[in-house]
Amino acid sequence: MIEITLPGAESLRLDHLVADFNGTLACDGLLLPGTGEALCRLAETLSIHVVTAATFGRAREALAGIPCELVVLAESAQDAAKLHYVENLNASRCVCIGNGRNDRLMLAAPALGIAVIQGEGAAVATLLAAKVAVPDINTALGLLLNPQRLVATLRL
Repeated sequence: MIEITLPGAESLRLDHLVADFNGTLACDGLLLPGTGEALCRLAETLSIHVVTAATFGRAREALAGIPCELVVLAESAQDAAKLHYVENLNASRCVCIGNGRNDRLMLAAPALGIAVIQGEGAAVATLLAAKVAVPDINTALGLLLNPQRLVATLRL
């Protein structure tokens, strides 16, 4: 668990990290540099879940050796499926990271939603649903590895 005390706001108690794969953890189906190492470090304190449409069919291979739960979604209603997955984990104890339009509901529901804007870009609806927007996945994961950065961003 990661606990983050936010001055003037409700504290965060996070048990789960739920992330999209392509456009978030990977580009063109390949895990982005440094991401695997950061996920392994975070797996010491959070349960890691990767929920994906598996557009390039490489998620399982790319995540081999990383302690995480991989969920490959059906092609229809992915936004609702991602939201349902987070709700089943207890959204109030989750941090979610994504970039695509099908991530917007998943980023609006949890204690903390982080949108990443990388090579694929990010859907505007997803940016508006998130509590924090960052330029890349390593910055997003760095917020969780160094929670005082989140305090600086989310304090009132």
